[in-house]
Amino acid sequence: MDGDKGGVGDASIGSGVAAPGSPWRRDDGMATVEYALVTVAAAGFAGLLLVILKSDEVRGMLVSILQGALGG
Repeated sequence: MDGDKGGVGDASIGSGVAAPGSPWRRDDGMATVEYALVTVAAAGFAGLLLVILKSDEVRGMLVSILQGALGG
């Protein structure tokens, strides 16, 4: 294996994963992708929360809590 560029310990050739610090590493847009995924997840969670808070049971509980807090 001396001089062979495709050795077992070489992560930058043949495995599809570049070694850290390698000029071939393709994670330039990872932060953008992560922000996009978090934004989509937050929008989905907000939609689910909106559906839950619009239900009559939850609305009744919130009104009773507010009336109790305001002394009504």
